[in-house]
Amino acid sequence: MAKTFEDLDVFKRALDLMVDVYEATAGFPQREVYGLAAQLRRASVSVVSNIAEGQGRLTPGEWRQLLSHARGSLFEIEAQLIASAMLGFMDSATAKRVRAMAKTVGRPLAGLIAYVQSREHRKPATGNR
Repeated sequence: MAKTFEDLDVFKRALDLMVDVYEATAGFPQREVYGLAAQLRRASVSVVSNIAEGQGRLTPGEWRQLLSHARGSLFEIEAQLIASAMLGFMDSATAKRVRAMAKTVGRPLAGLIAYVQSREHRKPATGNR
């Protein structure tokens, strides 16, 4: 297992996604600076933050919960990218590219969630009585 959240492949991919979202929303109309652009950016930051915060938690259950929040934020990003393209704030090629990047985060995130769930369900070792 990684020593720190920074060592996690999924964290590195999530950072790349966050940067991509910021770049993709830079051209949104000014009226969207506090609307869809801000929401997309917050969701991308949420993915990164929840992965990092989760690894710092004390129990596997807490860790899994935060990874679940990160997964939810990934789905939020995908929905908002669809809306952004439909509204003409982003061209469909950019939306498709960023959605593909979100999927490259989703796969290792699902694997990490499965790993944490397996640790969560292990019975603690009992001492000699």
